[in-house]
Formats: sequence, C-alpha cells, structure tokens
Amino acid sequence: MEIRSPRTGLKSVAVRSGLWMLLIAFLVGSVWSVLPSKSPFGLRELAAQDKGDEKKDEKEAADAVPSENPFPGRFPAPSLEGGVEWLNTAGEISLKDLRGKVVLLDFWTYCCINCIHVLPDLKKLEEKYDKQLVVIGVHHPKFENERDTENIRRAILRYEISHPVVNDANRVIAEKYQFSSWPTLVLIDPEGNFVGQQPGEGTGELFDMVIGKMIAYHRAKGTLDETPVRFALERAKAEPTPLRFPGKILTDVAGDRLFVSDSNHNRIVVSSLSGQLKEVIGSGAIGRKDGDYATAEFDHPQGMALVDDVLYVADTENHLLRAVDLKARTVTTKAGTGVQSKSREAGGPLLRTALNSPWALTYLDGKLYVAMAGPHQLWSWELGSNDIRVFAGSGREDILDGTRAEAALAQPSGITTDGKVLYHVDSEGSAVRRVTLGGKGRVDTVAGPRDFPRGRSLFEFGDVDGRGATVRMQHPLDVLFHDGKLFVADTYNHKIKVIDPKTEATATWLGTGKRGAGLSPVELSEPAGLAIAGDQLLVADTNNHRLLSVDLKTKATREFVINGLTPPAPPQPREENDGLAPVELPAIAAKAGETLTLTLDFTLPPAHKLNPLGPVSYRLKAVGTATAVDSAVLGARHDGSGEGSTGTIELPLAATPGKGTYELTMNYTYCREGTEAVCRFGRQKWKVTITTSADGSTKPVAIPVRVAMN
Repeated sequence: MEIRSPRTGLKSVAVRSGLWMLLIAFLVGSVWSVLPSKSPFGLRELAAQDKGDEKKDEKEAADAVPSENPFPGRFPAPSLEGGVEWLNTAGEISLKDLRGKVVLLDFWTYCCINCIHVLPDLKKLEEKYDKQLVVIGVHHPKFENERDTENIRRAILRYEISHPVVNDANRVIAEKYQFSSWPTLVLIDPEGNFVGQQPGEGTGELFDMVIGKMIAYHRAKGTLDETPVRFALERAKAEPTPLRFPGKILTDVAGDRLFVSDSNHNRIVVSSLSGQLKEVIGSGAIGRKDGDYATAEFDHPQGMALVDDVLYVADTENHLLRAVDLKARTVTTKAGTGVQSKSREAGGPLLRTALNSPWALTYLDGKLYVAMAGPHQLWSWELGSNDIRVFAGSGREDILDGTRAEAALAQPSGITTDGKVLYHVDSEGSAVRRVTLGGKGRVDTVAGPRDFPRGRSLFEFGDVDGRGATVRMQHPLDVLFHDGKLFVADTYNHKIKVIDPKTEATATWLGTGKRGAGLSPVELSEPAGLAIAGDQLLVADTNNHRLLSVDLKTKATREFVINGLTPPAPPQPREENDGLAPVELPAIAAKAGETLTLTLDFTLPPAHKLNPLGPVSYRLKAVGTATAVDSAVLGARHDGSGEGSTGTIELPLAATPGKGTYELTMNYTYCREGTEAVCRFGRQKWKVTITTSADGSTKPVAIPVRVAMN
C-alpha cells in the first residue's frame, strides 16, 4: 500500500560483503535505503562493485566474527519523540534506553493486510533474537479511526502483538524517517545508528540474515547488550470474555443454528437462534490440525458458507479453506498449502495452490466464492472439482471498474449474493462493488469512490451518506444482501449502513458514529460481521466482543448472549529449559505449618531498581520426594513482591514436619530509575534442602542476588 507523499532522498547502504549480499539481492530483488545519502547504488550494484573481493568475503563468511562491520551505521537514528501515546509498555521509550540492542522499527497501520502479513515475520525474529533484538511498532494511521489510541490498543490485542507500539497520529516520527509506504521496516544498530530501511512484506529472510550478521559483529566488539528486556503488555490487563473479537457470523434458519467465527479464540461457535450453545468446533489452540471438534485447530478464522451439511471456513491466518462436516463432526483442509502465497497466483490444484488471507465466503450455483484479501482478488472453487482459480481482480490494489480480469480491487473483506450477482466490500478502498457472473463479467462500484488516478481512490474515505460515487465510508468489513437491500458493516465509522443496489442510495441505519458499547442509543465498536435471522439483523460487534440482535423494523437492539459459552482454557505453561545450573543454598530449618519468608537482597546496576509493576515471580519444583513445603505450591508460577532492591518470596510450609530438596527458579525485572518503559529481565535458580519441625525457626532467610548488566 502506498501513501500519496513521494519518497525523497532515500539511498542505499554501502555493504562490503559481496557474495552473501548477492544472495540477499536474489531473495528480495529490492534495495535498502538511507535517509540523507544520494548514492544510487542498490544491492546488485554493490555486489558487482565488490566482486573482486569474493575470496576475502568467502573467508569472512566462514569466520564466526566478521572482521569489518557488515552494516555500519550511517548517522545517529532520529529520536522516537513526538508520539501521542505509547502502548504495550509502561511509558515512553527512547533509543538511549535501548542502547546495546538491535532495534527494528515497524511502520504500520492496523487496517493494512500487508502490515498484518509482516507480523509473523516479526514474531519469528523476536523469538530467535529474544536477548538481542527489540521491535517497536510505529503506528502511522491511514484512516481517521486509526488515530485513536484506544482503537490501536484493541488492534494490538486482536493481532496479539508483543512489542511496544507508539501512536504516531501526527506523523512526527514518520517525517523524521521519511516514511512513504506501509509497511516499512527500519533497522538501528546497538550503538543507536540508522542502518537502513526496507518497505513491503516478505522481507523476513532478509532481516534474519542481516540481524544475525550485526549481532555477531557487535558481540565481538563488546557493544551488544544481551540482557533480555520485558515490557508491560496490554494483554496482561485484558479480562477473559466468552467471545474474543468475533469476526464473521452466519445463520441457518432451517436448522436453527448460528455460526460464529470466534476469531481470537481460534474456533467456530455454534448456537441456536435463541442463544443456546450447541457446539464448539476447534480446541482453541492456534494451528492447522485436522480432526474432530475437540482436536481440530484454526488460526484466526473469519468467513463461512454453509452448503448442505458442510460448513466451509476461511481459515485466514493459516491461508487455508477448511470444511466442517456437521454430521461426522470433523474438520478437514480443502484448499491451500498452509503457507501464504508470495506471488500473484492464477490458481491451480486445491492443495498445491498457496492462498493469501482468505477473508470471506459465499456460495452460489455450485461454486464457493472467496474474498481473498491478500492479493486483492475474488477467487472461485467449483465444489467437487480439484481446482481453485482467480475469479475477479487484476491484483492491483485500487478501485478501478472494468471487466473481471481488468478491474482493481482493494482488500476485499466481505462478500454476499442476491442469487444473480456478487457484491463485496473493498475495505481499503471503502467501496461496495457489484460483480456480474456471465461471460467476461464486470466489476462496478455501487457506493464509494472509483476510478481516481494514481490510486487516489484508496484515500477517499469518510462518513457521507448519499448516492453512488458521492458516498464515503471508512474501511467496511462486511456486506449482506437481504430483501432487496445491502446491509454494510461500515467498520471504522462504527455504523451499519443500508444501500439500495438499484438506485445506489446509501443511508446510515444503525450506530452513532462514535465508538462505544451503549444500547440506547446503539453504539458499536468496529463491527465486522452481519447475518439475518427472521426479522432480526445479527451484528458481530467485534471490538466489544459481543453479538447484537437488531429488529429490522423498529431497530430495537439487545445483546445476543450465547448461554453456556465460556473462554477456552488458557494454554498450559511449557517447561522451560533455560540452561541454568542451580546454585546450592545452605540448608534451611523452619517451623512446620508456618510461612517461610525468603528475603532477596539484590545488588543492581547503578541507578536501577526492581520494576514495581512486576518485580519478582517464582516456581518451585520438588527434587525427588519432598514433604516440607505445601504441595499446592509446586509447579505453578507465583508472584512475589519487591521494592527498590529488595524482593520477597513467601513459601507456605506443610502442617506436619517434613524434609525435602527443592529447585527454586526466580524471575525478576529491573528498570532504570525514573522509567519503567524498558525493563531488563533476569533469572536465578537455586537448589535448597528444607527441613521443618515443630520447634523450627520462623525468621526470614536472606538470599543475596547479584545482577550484572551487559
């Protein structure tokens, strides 16, 4: 996705390693760029220039430590000051706080499918380089609704982002970095210097290679800080809810069923139309496993279509189409490879053709139609065949009318039919489109902008009722045909609108236009799914984690509660293999039935203190038979307490005298005084024998904890 402002003054980074840079150039076929330089060289030119140094480069590549900086910083990176608010952290972060870390800035906006595609790459990098790399999201909004910090916070929760994000609503940080397109990744070295930037998705391998080289060099130089850092994530404040960001919904009136894609719980919920829970399809774990209802896995499913006794599901983040056999109670994969397509596929055999973020489904005359958000196209699959193909859209992201092959779509996210033609919403173009089926067919815009030059249609959004091309919406995510009308989830306007497809007249039908959860007047928060049940319109009020039932005549609205539905069980904590050898502590004698207090005396780096938001946690494990400590404590994670440089762990002892050897693992976070935004993480492991008796000691036991900062 490109914004309108032109790129200015972006240049290539000089790199000395020719052989491996040829490989990177081959992988991405694009250039890195630096802000003030005027050199025209890209990776291919630099590789050609350094061809004479291949023998040196080959020897250097074989060495564990490069003799020269493979990616020298060009100048001090611009500051991160100017953001409206910081999220996923306890406060504002400065690059000075991150000195010693490789820093990766992700310039993104939460509407953008390309930005969503970058997130799995970032997660892999964060997990691989968890001690050396810090990712910071710089949220630079496209839509007006995306300027709101609370909406960004909910997007962070929906996309399960685990790194800090700054709301750059006023474009201050974006201007410093000469940002021009979503997404763009910017790399900063451990000495705080700007290294380079790369726009677009699909650059995970490139950054993996470059970051690995940078870490090796700065580790050898002594400028790398490998102390893990921890941030105060928004998810820690979120309360569990029965539904979590519900996406699409579908009704089966004849079968008295409502299907809900409970997207962030990675499952499909089935209820009666009166709100009684019938089934939960999927374990709730992220994955792509086929199987019965209890063991099958999804990854943030969205659209659904019911054909006889088979429910087809757009398993969006798995890039798959799944089929739920409602009689056999099984889930199977029908199309896709499980890997996102990185090119403009024309289609092919079902299980050998990679898909790209299938978002919504509808069925008509033996064919399943797919709103494929990633490549900006509609696809079709004739059920019973082994072939899935592009049906409409050139692959260009825009709102251009024309034949099905020539027309440009923009992130189609909802699709419906009147039985004769298809209608879909292009969320990035804020438009409702009509697609005819016969011959070459046509794509025409029913409501919203169209045919502006140079992609300007993508930026013609707002909240304007009217007719045809005068209408403005803001990132609509669903459309539903009913009784001669089109109901549209005008998502970022927090409204439901209704369109007469014959006259192209559009009017607000429900919602105040302000984010909220009230029912009188009705307030919505980024609704994303619509369905009809008799005289009721059902709405997936996505960011409010609820469903609404709205009377089609009176608009009287109530919450549609699914009785008996609960959140899935949280995943069990994995046994961590941290490689730490336990340090032997002196044996402790204590009084049975009392609480053993361990006082942790920390020696922290200068000007640091324990993080008051989460100073100490611990896990206690018995080594062999152990009866001194209350067994209810064993195995689980528990919080301690702490302030300044002193922490406390309290262990409840068994009522009867006993003895045992235990392994105590203690985690702690500490921050520089004056800020809790960037906190270092540490871990200590001890082995201790505890003996309790009726006349044992009740005094606290002091344990020294020395912390060395890299």
